[in-house]
Amino acid sequence: MATEIHTQVTAKELAQTFEENEHAPVDLSEYAFEDWLALALFWAMALAVFVQFFTRYVLNDSFAWTEEIATNLNVALVFVGSAMCVRLNRHIQVDFLYRYLPQRVARVLATVIDLVRVAFFAYAATLVWRFMGIVADEQMTTINLPKNLAYAFVFIGFVLMCFRSVQVAVANWRRGYSVLERPEAFDAPIVAET
Repeated sequence: MATEIHTQVTAKELAQTFEENEHAPVDLSEYAFEDWLALALFWAMALAVFVQFFTRYVLNDSFAWTEEIATNLNVALVFVGSAMCVRLNRHIQVDFLYRYLPQRVARVLATVIDLVRVAFFAYAATLVWRFMGIVADEQMTTINLPKNLAYAFVFIGFVLMCFRSVQVAVANWRRGYSVLERPEAFDAPIVAET
């Protein structure tokens, strides 16, 4: 059984390790529009939840609108965040069958799955758009805002998911395989410690 060895270092030696290391420049290019929108929605929801907590438990006089706003922001965050998952291929997938299929059959099936995903998101966006027309004149329960505002984020989420699924399908077609066929190619690289 291996034992851990802990080397004692002084505070000065520890401080020098921070001074010696060059900090790599921050690269924000891997983040897309939906990442930043989800971040903004998250912090807006966190603020609404904080106001709700503060008014209910500290002031003992809760603002009724905070719960509805926090709920709607949570729904918006889920749908916008789902676009991130589509772009990064992070939704739950079952790739077990692809291990036993011939390569050509697996490629055809994965392409069909890509097309079905694009069609599903496009159809869902269409349904939400139509639903927004049905509830166009309705207001939220506790605050004088249109209900369409909450559903607009669901619509934006589905449009983004459709757009990202088209991008993923094209990338899979160009690459010649998808995450379903070769999940190991999409795993995060293992970085060796030096």
